[in-house]
Amino acid sequence: MLSSDNAENVQEIHNLAKIREKYPFLTNYFSKGIENPNKNIAHCLLFYGTDLSAQYDLALEIARMLNCTGTHQPDCDCLNCRWIRENKHPAVLTISRLDNRAAEDEGKAGINITINQARMIKNDLLVMSDYHRVLIFCDRDKDGNIAGINEVNFQEAAANALLKTFEEPPTNTTFIFLTKDKSDMISTIVSRAQCFFVPSKNDEPRDFSLVKDAIEGYLELERNEVLDFNDRVLALCKENNPMEVLVQIQNYMAELLKSNCENNLLKLKLIGDINAVEKAKKELQLNMNIQTILENLAFALILG
Repeated sequence: MLSSDNAENVQEIHNLAKIREKYPFLTNYFSKGIENPNKNIAHCLLFYGTDLSAQYDLALEIARMLNCTGTHQPDCDCLNCRWIRENKHPAVLTISRLDNRAAEDEGKAGINITINQARMIKNDLLVMSDYHRVLIFCDRDKDGNIAGINEVNFQEAAANALLKTFEEPPTNTTFIFLTKDKSDMISTIVSRAQCFFVPSKNDEPRDFSLVKDAIEGYLELERNEVLDFNDRVLALCKENNPMEVLVQIQNYMAELLKSNCENNLLKLKLIGDINAVEKAKKELQLNMNIQTILENLAFALILG
């Protein structure tokens, strides 16, 4: 019979192997960068999407690959890999309002990542390390499940205290941010991070009934059909909440992405399109003219 620790270790091996099966494109991308003699991956990564648990497991797999001294396979049994699977690695830390709190914050209600935590992180990073340090910024819900960071649980003051560190981190240090939507994040962090959409592979409902007729088949549209496409989406936005229209367009694209996960060229196109809609959502929040937003979006989707 497996002990509880061994059972958890086997489960974490299974989770990391599953991440490679679920996201071969992302894991291969990071694996190639890490295997490069110069460890050619960005020092600030931002993952966004609805499946925060998958994002967290992906972050752990990146941390494992960065620190592995053995076979570099998900079932590697080197000390670093074991520590990471057991969530005991001294250099792979979860930073949230509940995890790795500063001593000064003990006894206080944890409602956000604090300035004290930011100072603690900066001080800790001044100490040399033999490991590749990975700091995973996220949140937890009321049941303790991984949730996304946003401008409420990671406020501007704490983020700004770390901006210089994000820009010029010590050697062998990687920051990973997990969030549902890039628009939830402070823009100064988004601008410093390499962003990756992590599509959910769970069977969760995605409503795109409102936009289906207007957007279906958009991938086959020609240059001379851009304005007609724009007019259809604009009409929907005049009759409905424009943000809901954009969210449903993203839902439609996410479903396409899920059903075409083996087609790398189409996958890249759809990820780019989802990012284009994300940009449109952010412009909408800035109260830009809706017609200009949609015209730019239509050209990006069809001609991009």
